Amino acid sequence: MFMHIGGDVVISTKEVIAIIDISFSDGVDKKVQDFLERVENEHSVDKIGNNEELKSLIITTNKMYYTPISSYTLKKRANIFFSQENYLIKKGIRNGRD
Repeated sequence: MFMHIGGDVVISTKEVIAIIDISFSDGVDKKVQDFLERVENEHSVDKIGNNEELKSLIITTNKMYYTPISSYTLKKRANIFFSQENYLIKKGIRNGRD
């Protein structure tokens, strides 16, 4: 399945590794900031929206996305997919390796 992550960007939920909340009112922790800077230098990064709007970071198998959608909303969207996927596997409709 696919998940809308802001703007006109849709990604495959199978590629999602992590969804990280970066909307801290006190700013991002120094260790997290160092990690993000290092990853940005090594991987392709897309920013959806401007820096003031960014609330979440999505790490996928081949790219990172900064998005204005909250991590809570994104996780709900991902859980809908995983709930449906688990149901199909339990019913024998899918084998879990598709």
